[in-house]
Amino acid sequence: MVNTWSWIFWLGAVLIGLWSTRNPVYLGLIFFILIIVWHLVKTGIEKENFEAGPPVPISPLKISLLIILFSAVFNGLISQYGKTVIFTLPAWITYLGGPFTLEGLVFGTINGLILSGILLAFFVVNLALPVHSLVRLIPPAFDNLAVIISIAITFMPNTIRQLDQIRESQAIRGHRVRGLRDWIPLVMPLLVGGLEKAIGLAEAMTARGFTHSEPNGSNKNLRISQVFGLALIFSGWLLQFISSSGTFGKGMIGLGLGLIIFSLWIIGRRTPRSIYRPEKWNGYDFGVILISIIVISVYWLPLLHLDRRSLFYNPYPAMTFPAVDPMVIFITLGLLAPGILIRFQGGSEYSSVEPKPEDDHF
Repeated sequence: MVNTWSWIFWLGAVLIGLWSTRNPVYLGLIFFILIIVWHLVKTGIEKENFEAGPPVPISPLKISLLIILFSAVFNGLISQYGKTVIFTLPAWITYLGGPFTLEGLVFGTINGLILSGILLAFFVVNLALPVHSLVRLIPPAFDNLAVIISIAITFMPNTIRQLDQIRESQAIRGHRVRGLRDWIPLVMPLLVGGLEKAIGLAEAMTARGFTHSEPNGSNKNLRISQVFGLALIFSGWLLQFISSSGTFGKGMIGLGLGLIIFSLWIIGRRTPRSIYRPEKWNGYDFGVILISIIVISVYWLPLLHLDRRSLFYNPYPAMTFPAVDPMVIFITLGLLAPGILIRFQGGSEYSSVEPKPEDDHF
């Protein structure tokens, strides 16, 4: 198992790595690492006899490859700049006529690697973590917002699952979708079932006191302090433009932020929160966080004495092989840590997937 905060730090390290470099070698390495971690997480889930809800129409790997291919071809057709010409389109083709260069193809591939890497990174975290683990990260002061977010996030998967059940039930009765009218036997039960679930959820939330008011206005003074903090921030921001010296304005902004943060902390302390199964920390989790911080320091912060010039690359005007620092490659390989832990520790205890129906023994 890997702690939720470890995954958050890992996601931050991956995103900063993708945003901070244009070197296709480093970007390709991060993309390859994401594929390996995705495979290890998926294998660990299947090893524990879990399945990841309704199947998606196309795998994220195929989507990523399509993004890279489209970005490379599109930029090659549009840019028309570079010394290495692969072929030339006729001039009568509007907006596309002209040389198709290797430099434009490489530049588009770099953009595609960044976009597909971001997509794949979020997919890995979504596969490895359940919704309640992510919602649990919301501060207790925003407990109502956490409930709303959890309901909104689980709405679409529950709707898809209910639609699959209705489709299977109607198929057993001989129903086939051949036209627009054939969708009525599917949409109407889905609508009625959604309304029934919404009413049941509202009754359950009311029975648990979700709509109760604050006793004796216990947080009223704290709400007033938040408004006063916002006024200090706005006043300090205005003083930045009026006064020649912005020290006093910055002080007011800092005081306002501190007042708001302190009031939210007090409200969170007064808000009870029960956790059915608290997450545990171990040395592996701290190791993943430490590796993520090191990766962030390499790609974003000039804390390590490495050749940061290799992070920047531009294929124009003539294609050259990008400079590579072996130490950057070695540190980037540390992003494999959470996938390896899941692979050799028997899957993720906090996975967002559900157990297979045939393994229910209740």
